[in-house]
Formats: sequence, structure tokens, C-alpha cells
Amino acid sequence: MKGHIKPPLLPGLAVAMVAVLATAPVAADDLMDEANELFEPIPSVVPAVKNNAVTREKVDLGRMLFFDPRLSASHVISCNTCHNLGMGGDDNLDTSIGHGWAKGPRNAPTVLNAVFNVAQFWDGRAEDLKAQAKGPIQAGVEMNNKPQAVEVTLKSMPEYMERFARAFPGDSNPVSFDNMAKAIEAFEATLITPGSRFDQYLEGNASALTAVEKEGLRLFIEKRCAACHAGVNLGGEGYYPFGVMEKPGADILPAGDKGRFAVTKTADDSYVFRAGPLRNIALTAPYFHSGKVWDLKQAVAIMGESQLGETLNATEVDAITAFLETLTGEQPEVEYPILPISTAATPKPVAMTAR
Repeated sequence: MKGHIKPPLLPGLAVAMVAVLATAPVAADDLMDEANELFEPIPSVVPAVKNNAVTREKVDLGRMLFFDPRLSASHVISCNTCHNLGMGGDDNLDTSIGHGWAKGPRNAPTVLNAVFNVAQFWDGRAEDLKAQAKGPIQAGVEMNNKPQAVEVTLKSMPEYMERFARAFPGDSNPVSFDNMAKAIEAFEATLITPGSRFDQYLEGNASALTAVEKEGLRLFIEKRCAACHAGVNLGGEGYYPFGVMEKPGADILPAGDKGRFAVTKTADDSYVFRAGPLRNIALTAPYFHSGKVWDLKQAVAIMGESQLGETLNATEVDAITAFLETLTGEQPEVEYPILPISTAATPKPVAMTAR
């Protein structure tokens, strides 16, 4: 009513109301605003890549190389073997199987949206996707090949010679190990997953999430999960100790893998890892660098105890898990390429004897 004067609140009542407001659930609109301060939607266009123009010729070449097992010494393992684009961009194994049927030391991260990560691998030892593409090809427990042998293989096939020349015009030596990595990087930059229900929520559609999923988002923010898992990829932007409050058991945190310490040789980096990106997390079990946890709810509970020092109750775990499941975006539709034909000059495969 016009001219109505509100009576002053009693001091005790004022304090009580402030306490209630401080603990009340965030309203949908306020939650959306808060989420937009912490997270970003996956863009619907291919992002730019530093020092590597993403052209159609490079992308097409990179797609062929990504699926070509002849980049491995055995002619059995391709990039897609461990980063299967039909399975969330990883292999759904605890650790990948490589040359000689050897098991790798860590869980394969997803290649989807990897272009948004600050660096690649769990320990960040590769500064970008170009550097990452070179690593597994040369690793003895993965593709077990050498740069010179890869170049010989590629140069043995006329179609690759032609495609490299088109992708790298003006380059006096277009078929090179470096250009191979640039082409794969250009292709991998296209492997983004926009349009998740969470992205729709960030873009203003309040009904894109259910009440339970919004509660999970609220808890994710309130419990400070977003301190490590923020930005466009909900992670992948920084390095943090695994076990800030309480180290998990050796089955989940193997004592022999000290994470980023192997890169920096700094004691403070012992058991420090890049925060895992959470995009499409419902598709990429098992979890953590050790790949020993197959259930997403269990992974959420472990993070609560290890990183937050808090035992999340079943309702909280269910809500946070429901929110994480909204991070699954539109999966890229990739046409399997018809690869160039090997010639008499193509090196023969190296047998994969069991180790």
C-alpha cells in the first residue's frame, strides 16, 4: 500500500532472517547467474589453434591419420584405438593396451574437447595437441614407432604425399612428423561436443535441468568442486594434489605414480595431476588416472572425502551425479575414412609379441 511504513525488525529476528537467507537454496535464476560466472558453454564453432590454422585440408588429412594404424610399428594401433570416437573419446579400459599387449600406466583421457585443456596428459607434459600426438606414437608401451619410420611410411603412399602437399602448401618438405602432428591436432580441434543440457541451461533455458540436477549443480558450487573443475571444460585448466584432505588407498592412488613430479621434479608436485575435465564424464568410465573406479557415484564420493574432507550423503552424491550426467553433449559424427593403399615401399608391420 502506498505510504505504508514497515515496522523495524527486532534485532534477534533480523539476525535469524539473515541466517536463513544465507543457508537457503539458491533460486534458479541466481543459480544460473552464479554458474555463468564459473563455467562456459562449449562453443558451436571450431576453436582456433595456436600456430596451426585449422583448414579443411588439414582436418581431412588429420582424420585419416587419426584412424590409420600404420602410424604404429605393428600396423595394429591407431589414435582411435585408445581414443575411440564411438565410446566417448577414450577406450573405456582402466589403462590402455599397447604394443606387445602391454598395459599402459594411466587411464586414457578423452580426446573430446581436449582442445580446451591447458595442456595434455594427466601430468600436463604436452603443451598442446601437436605435442600430445607425437607422444603415444613413440611410446614403447603404446604405438612403439619412431618419427623417421613414420615419415617413410607416409611417403610410401602417393595419396598421402598429395594430401600433405595440399594441407601444407609452400612447405618444402610437407610430409614430416611435425606436419603429421599438426594435421592430427587440426582434426582433434573439431572434436567438440556442444549442446549439452547444461550448456542450454547456461545459455538461459532454466527448464533444461530438472530440480534434482539443479540441486546437484548448487552442491557442486557450494562444496567448492568448481574450485578445480571450472571453465569451459569443467576442469583441465590447472594442477592439484590428489588427496588434498585425505589420500585415497593405493588401489586408487598408486604409490609409484607421482604425477606431475615426473615432469617438474619439484617435491610439491608429488601426486599432483591435472584436474580431469568433466565434459561427457558419464561416457568415460573408469575414472581417475588409475582407472580403478568404474561407478560415477563412487567417484563423486571419493572426491568428497579426498579433496573436500567431507563425507557426502547418498542424496548429495545422487544429486551431484545427476548434474554431471547433464554434461554429455552432442557427439561428433565422424565418417570413417578410406585410407591410402600401402605400396611395396611401405614398411612391413612389426610383430606384436606378448611382453
